[in-house]
Amino acid sequence: MSEDPFATFDAAYVLGALSPEDRRRFEAHLRTCDRCAASVRELAGLPGLLARVDAPAAVPELSAPPPDLLPKVLRRVRRGRRIRLAVTSASAALAVSACVALAVVASAPPPASPPSLAMTALGQFPVRADARLDAFDWGTQVDMQCSYTGDRSSGEYVLVAISRSGEETQLATWKAVPDNTARIVIGTALKRTDLAALEVRGGSGRPLLRLTL
Repeated sequence: MSEDPFATFDAAYVLGALSPEDRRRFEAHLRTCDRCAASVRELAGLPGLLARVDAPAAVPELSAPPPDLLPKVLRRVRRGRRIRLAVTSASAALAVSACVALAVVASAPPPASPPSLAMTALGQFPVRADARLDAFDWGTQVDMQCSYTGDRSSGEYVLVAISRSGEETQLATWKAVPDNTARIVIGTALKRTDLAALEVRGGSGRPLLRLTL
C-alpha cells in the first residue's frame, strides 16, 4: 500500500501554514480519509494552546532552537494523545518560552462539568450545535457538537469566541459533511467569565448560530 501523500499536512493545516491550493486539496482529502481527519481533530487545540502563552519579561541570550524542535513537539503531542490512562479526562497545555523551550502540562478537570447549551439559530440554516464550556486556570475549553442536514450544509464553518470587550478570536475552522455530526474540542485563553458569546459562522463570515453567555 502506498503512503498517503497528505500524511504530513495535518499540522501545517491546523497552524494555517498551507498554501491556498494545498489547503483546498487537503480539505477535499479530509472528506474521504478518516485517519487524516482524526489527526486534524487531535491537533485542533494546538493554536489555542500557543495563543495562551505570554512573552517573558526578559529573555536571556540563548542560541537558536534546533530546526527539528517543532516536529519533535508535534510527535510528543500525538504520542501523548494515544495514551489511555485510568482518568478519562485531562487537558494538555503547551507552554512556549521565547520559542526555545516547550512543555506539555496536564491539568485535572473540575469535579463536575457544566451541561451542554444549545446554540440559537440566527436564521433558517441546515445546521445546529450545542456547546459545553469548562473553566480552567489557563482559560476555557470549548466542547462543541455541530450537525448538518441536507446537501446545502456542505461548506466551511468557523467557530468564533467573542469577549465582553467585543474582541473576536477564531478558534477553529472545519468542513461540513451532510447528515453528519462534527465534534470540536478546543481551548481559548479567555476566562469563562470574560466570554460574552460563541458564534458558528459560514465561510463568508455570516453568523449562523450564537450562544450568548
